[in-house]
Amino acid sequence: MRVSIVGAGLGGLALAQGLRDTGVEAEVFERDPGIVARFQGYRLVLNPIGFQAVRDCLPTRWHPLLDEIVMDATAEQLILDPQLNEIGKLGAGRSGIVVDRQVLRHLLLTGLTIHTDAALTDYDVLPDGKVQAHFTHRAPVVGDLLVGADGVTSAVRGLLSPETTPTDTGVRFVIGRTPITDEFAVLAKAFGSKIAGDGVSLLLGAMRFRTPPKQAAEQLAPEVTLPDIGDYIRWAMILPPNGSLEDLTAQDAVLSHMQGWHPALRALIEQADPDNSTLLSIRVVKPGQRWTSGPVTLLGDAIHATSPTGGNGANTALRDADLLRRNLIDAHAGRKTLLTAVSDYELEMFEYGAEAVRSSLEKLPAFAPEAKLS
Repeated sequence: MRVSIVGAGLGGLALAQGLRDTGVEAEVFERDPGIVARFQGYRLVLNPIGFQAVRDCLPTRWHPLLDEIVMDATAEQLILDPQLNEIGKLGAGRSGIVVDRQVLRHLLLTGLTIHTDAALTDYDVLPDGKVQAHFTHRAPVVGDLLVGADGVTSAVRGLLSPETTPTDTGVRFVIGRTPITDEFAVLAKAFGSKIAGDGVSLLLGAMRFRTPPKQAAEQLAPEVTLPDIGDYIRWAMILPPNGSLEDLTAQDAVLSHMQGWHPALRALIEQADPDNSTLLSIRVVKPGQRWTSGPVTLLGDAIHATSPTGGNGANTALRDADLLRRNLIDAHAGRKTLLTAVSDYELEMFEYGAEAVRSSLEKLPAFAPEAKLS
């Protein structure tokens, strides 16, 4: 069996890793010109389902390395004012496993066949039931299954389910990271909480590695190369609607809303890495009517993109990868047909994917009351 995976995000890579050494051949096709050509995000909180899914997709020999590059997370989820005084609570605290997206992505990339600068342009279902995918800058590829794991703007979804389109919530935010120093010890109670300013919200989260990733890989899995990064604070500011960001850097856009804020908060933004601070929009994809199951399917944000305020986007994509992996292994072993395997995956994925989107949108107004939810 041959599987063509479009998109080298966490979900697509986890699926490809999970199919290694199973007899199923998997190749990944990425539209970016290079594997690290653009911003990939920072700190993620994985719930038990998401963390177990990524463990199950990775070789067991890498489990000690995975355990060494994550941290446990607990957060009270307070609401603080710009002087760090508690003024309310967001709700029940979150717990889980914290991992750096870039580090996890490099682990998932190890040993895979990745074709970059390969944007999908079209596909054809052939008379024998196989699917031929067409890409820019390379010859067509024929496989038994084509998986669209290519994000919110999925080219595969545009062909498979053109009526399923992203919804722009109208919310914009700036995200960045700053190395942890003693200067920021005063911010500890703000990690996992919301700092409520005048029309903006600032969210902070700490990323502390049990062992620095590069060092951990060298000690526990020399065949793996992980980024040389240290502990940091991930920050994100949700901006007011209709604000002008023209001629402003990401950091300046944030600082322009922080006059009179606690000095440590302003220093956090001023000392951020400017090359890793960026403006993003919150768009969601709600699973609609199911298409007729066949040799093409979708995974992750391509079919159920969530608001980051739900904290479930990566978790749901990793759950997809593990679920599809298990179904494809059953098909390869002859326990079910490929079409049954894909249908079984889609039936379950549509249900929990739709709930993940709904849940994430339910939480968005607490951070951005002006969000467009319909």
